Amino acid sequence: MNRLAEATSPYLLQHADNPVDWWPWCEEAFAEARRRDVPVIISVGYAACHWCHVMAHESFEDESVAALMNADFVSVKVDREERPDVDAVYMTATQAMTGQGGWPMTVVATPDGSPFFCGTYFPRPNFVRLLQSVTSAWRDQRDAVLQQGAAVVEAIGGAQAVGGLTAPLTADLLDAAAAQLAEEYDETNGGFGGAPKFPPHMNLLFLLRHHQRTGSARSLEIARHTSEAMARGGIYDQLAGGFARYSVDGHWTVPHFEKMLYDNALLLRSYTQLWRLTGDRLARRIARDTARFLADELHRPGEGFASALDADTQGVEGLTYVWTPTQLVEVLGEEDGRFAADLFGVTESGNFEHGTSVLRLARDVDDADPAVRRRWQEVVGRLLVARDARPQPARDDKVVAAWNGLAITAIAEFLQVAALYANPDDEDANLMDGVAIVADGALRDTAEHLATVHLVDGRLRRVSRDKVVGEPAGVLEDYGCVAEAFCALHQLTGEGRWLELAGRLLDVALDRFAAPDGGFYDTADDAERLVTRPADPTDNATPSGRSAIVAALVAYAALTGETRYREAAETALGTVAPIVARHARFTGYAATVGEALLSGPYEIAVVTDQPAGGPLLAAAHRYAPPGAVIVAGRPDQPGVPLLADRPMVDGRPTAYACRGFVCERPVTEVDDLVGQLGGR
Repeated sequence: MNRLAEATSPYLLQHADNPVDWWPWCEEAFAEARRRDVPVIISVGYAACHWCHVMAHESFEDESVAALMNADFVSVKVDREERPDVDAVYMTATQAMTGQGGWPMTVVATPDGSPFFCGTYFPRPNFVRLLQSVTSAWRDQRDAVLQQGAAVVEAIGGAQAVGGLTAPLTADLLDAAAAQLAEEYDETNGGFGGAPKFPPHMNLLFLLRHHQRTGSARSLEIARHTSEAMARGGIYDQLAGGFARYSVDGHWTVPHFEKMLYDNALLLRSYTQLWRLTGDRLARRIARDTARFLADELHRPGEGFASALDADTQGVEGLTYVWTPTQLVEVLGEEDGRFAADLFGVTESGNFEHGTSVLRLARDVDDADPAVRRRWQEVVGRLLVARDARPQPARDDKVVAAWNGLAITAIAEFLQVAALYANPDDEDANLMDGVAIVADGALRDTAEHLATVHLVDGRLRRVSRDKVVGEPAGVLEDYGCVAEAFCALHQLTGEGRWLELAGRLLDVALDRFAAPDGGFYDTADDAERLVTRPADPTDNATPSGRSAIVAALVAYAALTGETRYREAAETALGTVAPIVARHARFTGYAATVGEALLSGPYEIAVVTDQPAGGPLLAAAHRYAPPGAVIVAGRPDQPGVPLLADRPMVDGRPTAYACRGFVCERPVTEVDDLVGQLGGR
């Protein structure tokens, strides 16, 4: 009997009609394995995963394969996005046993959950041989199988060790991390490493902050070149905005077409910060259109942001997105069709499959003549109308707390910079204003959903769908990302409620997730017990739980003046410092937070009765050092600690700039504030 029909996870629901007798992850499944004395197949994936779909079609929809699984195993299907704790434990085992990992992940475990065989995608013949071999080994070599499982559990327990305080994350370590990134940088294509190539959003955030602190032209150039290369490549949707998960090649041309919420949230932050620091037109456009993508394509009113758009459309990768020269002419006519083919690099031979092309920006348009820009935008609009008439990829509608927190923080930063650079004379000022309005609405709507639906009895739940919260408990990254988001929303709105909620979440994290030696576990002390308690300190596709909680602790301490939260952040960050020095590419968010701590971070209060904040607030946002917190409002505004006991001087808007709780004199002139912030 397949037991997935009542699941809230879209990924599990994709398998609800399989002939496999799937169980969701639950104790009852393992009890059934003990009762039948059979091993457990743990199959882990997610809804937008292309190779998960392939393996499902080849094996899990096949009656003969299902018969083997049903006869000799208990089969458990896990959504890695819903249960990142389960995924983390078994991914560590998979990497330890095979040297690599990925999804779909296929694990065979004893009835107590100890893994003894791990892999990823298996073609049907290989999977059938695996099932037969494991069945034989379980029957005839049980002792060896159990010993293997015990050895793997011992190994992954060591790999997931929390680690104690080693050293502060100093300027020397952060400089060394930036130098390491510079050595590994792809001078030709931007980014780091070869194919497949992932957008290094957290490394970009770190490098931009490193540039601010040190003035490093090299760090800025790496961030700027990589951002431009991605924005011109096929990994970026040249028509609707938004980034795909990664590029299958080393030069950003052909994407793996799924679009993830977390990638786009983190990239929105990096492009927004590049725009803030440089005024770059391309960065401005990409930030605007990524914010629009989040608000238009992923936001669900009354719920929050959906997790992803699928890699496939009707089982075919890229079906929605790719073009031929003939198709361009059919939509645009002969002359504009040729213009579009030249602009987007669409050729007869193509850069994808069957002579089709993924659109990339082959010409510079952001600084082109206004007539060229208008023609480009008109062509984009007509192509998008035609593309919208095609079959569309499925959307994974579950709301993940951590990823929604990332989106809130990114949009809050975007809105602040958009207000900073607002200019009614810009040719696209109306478009920017429209994006800001819908993005602001999506941000507030999402925050309300997290606060009222995901918070249950003072604890955070990981996922919801259709306004119904799921059972999985929030993990450390949920608490960190949502608390940081609430701190960002407090700064944007001046509402004390969000700061209070952030404090509650951080108190739970300190009470339930903290380790005695200063680090953090990824699961709470009262969470479901797995074969080992995960505690991954590295940043991968998203910030690690440890980096996320440290970022929130730093922001909250700066906003409230409560030093114990800063002390907890410094101690936890110290456990990551050696990894930052050795593996900069996998500690980008930790290094980003380290730059904030090294900078102060600054606490900037603008006391004013002007609703929009005025020139002082604009200067604060323009010249804010790395990780600065900024609030504006009336003197002693309720719920805003940074405005307490800070009057306006001579009745004029006044700025108070502090660093590490030590304050400069209050100023009423923009130049004086800029000087205090180290502006050039």
